[in-house]
Amino acid sequence: MDRWVGKVAIVTGASAGIGLVIAKSLVDHGVKVVGLARRLDKLQELKEELKKDMFYPIECDLRKEENILDTFKWIEKELNGADILINNAGIANATFIIDGPIEEHRKVLDINVIAPAICAREFSQSIKKRNVPGHIININSMAGHFAETIHTPIGMYAASKYALNALSMEIRHELIEAKLSIKVTNISPGAVLTDMLKNIVKSKAIVDKIPTLKEKDISDAVMYALGTPQSVEIYDVFLMPANSPVGSRKLIGN
Repeated sequence: MDRWVGKVAIVTGASAGIGLVIAKSLVDHGVKVVGLARRLDKLQELKEELKKDMFYPIECDLRKEENILDTFKWIEKELNGADILINNAGIANATFIIDGPIEEHRKVLDINVIAPAICAREFSQSIKKRNVPGHIININSMAGHFAETIHTPIGMYAASKYALNALSMEIRHELIEAKLSIKVTNISPGAVLTDMLKNIVKSKAIVDKIPTLKEKDISDAVMYALGTPQSVEIYDVFLMPANSPVGSRKLIGN
């Protein structure tokens, strides 16, 4: 991680859960962090907890492209651009696809797929302008690879994560074509004990039975990927709780 000391990272969804832990870890490693979220009060609380000159809270609604563009303009002006992009923000709901309102489906796709695409575009242009190395890390999910193992209804979530998986591949191909020195890493954890999981499953009895990872497990994987030399690119990381079922067996639910 030494080569990132003093550099700038963008972390979406930094106000809670995995994003918050990633932001803290980056600051601990000497990386300046621009934390994006809708809840500015939570970001301000995190700023008070961290070194004030290392964390920059920005209120940003990732469903609004103009918000994202304004954020990148601010970063360019105030910090001379970002070197790391962590597309962490994600939402899930249990709205059934077969009879749910389309607006709920659009919300999931906007945040889980379209926002990472916009952020990757703006980040890549910034890297190109400065001709420096960069790293994009997309926080995906095992749901984006093995949806058949999930027996709890999660609406458009798995579909959006499959799309994020394909998006990561496409971005990587385009960066190679453009000869930009930007790595792309997809981090795909199994169930993580976050508020999102609790809101989806709802039943505490079921949640207690699910083998889960901690937010720090995901953050550690991010630091590992960032810590590799420029000549090494970790393409995809699968993280599962030890001794948890994988493959044709169920990950969560009944």
